[in-house]
Parts: sequence; structure tokens; C-alpha cells
Amino acid sequence: MSLRSDKWIRRMAKEHKMIEPFIENLVKEGKVSYGLSSYGYDLRVADEFKVFTNVYNSIVDPKNFRADAFVDIRGDTCIIPPNSFALARSVEYFRIPRNILTLCIGKSTYARCGIIVNVTPFEPEWEGYVTLEISNTTPLPAKIYAGEGLAQVLFLQADEICEVSYADRKGKYMKQMEITYPTI
Repeated sequence: MSLRSDKWIRRMAKEHKMIEPFIENLVKEGKVSYGLSSYGYDLRVADEFKVFTNVYNSIVDPKNFRADAFVDIRGDTCIIPPNSFALARSVEYFRIPRNILTLCIGKSTYARCGIIVNVTPFEPEWEGYVTLEISNTTPLPAKIYAGEGLAQVLFLQADEICEVSYADRKGKYMKQMEITYPTI
């Protein structure tokens, strides 16, 4: 596998609509940066958040997940309680080519504040808005800024094309349009 550069990402975004909307330059003036970087793309977090609450739950179970475990928040910012987390989604819609796997890693600006972003790889031929998990590891409330950078996507090109893609498997998170809870 090889890491793909800004030139390749720009071409794929324009010719194949791999990222929509696509920001060609890194935007950073007074913001947590987002847009095209040297070897990746810094995605933005949308203004929709689902903040975890333990009011109705005594256990978090991925096989029996309860939607009432979250409070819906919409706004320019989101406050995540201490030692808690929120789900969000990307502003950008991604279409991953069959020979590409991506890794999505939280931005250092948030990591240096104790805020960890967890996203699983975007598999070959997956498409949709990205569901983002944002953990506040600190004992204080943490602020997240909608419309600004949250994580960097790195694009890895395989030496050969996979036999079975995410689309071929009819993956359960294919073409997600909103924040998506875990499903079995």
C-alpha cells in the first residue's frame, strides 16, 4: 500500500466526486483547520451531535443499543460532558474507490485538549457521511466547533484490488446520511 498525495486527492475529488463538498486548500484562519493537506484531507464536523447520557442506561450494549442513551444537540458548538462522548457526522460525503482504504485520525488541536476522535477505516467502495465518535477524556466539559476540522483522512492505495468490497458485501453502514447508531 502507498499513501496518496494532495495531487491525487484533488484529482479524485474533482473527477470522481470522492469528497463532497471538497475544499481545495487548508483553511485555518481562526479555525480548527480543514480541507486538503499534504497527504490527507481534514474533514469537518457537522452541526448535529448526539451527546451520551447515562440517565436511562446502566450498560452500553452494541447488540442492544438504545437511542435514548443520547441527547440531540444542534448548533455551532457542542459541549461534551467530562469523561463522556458524543456522536457526530462529517460535513463531507465520501465515495471511496475500490482500490483505496482510508484511516481517519483525530486532529492534534483536539488531542492536545484530551479530546479523542475515533473513526473506523473507510473500506473500499464504502460511501456516505462519516459517523464520528468524539471522546472527552478530561474531568472538565469539552467544546467542539461545528463546521471546523475534527479529523484527518489518510488515503492508502492497495497494490491490488480487493476481491470483495464493502459495497459487494452490502455493508450495514453503506450510504449513511445521518449519525448512525451501532447495528448488528
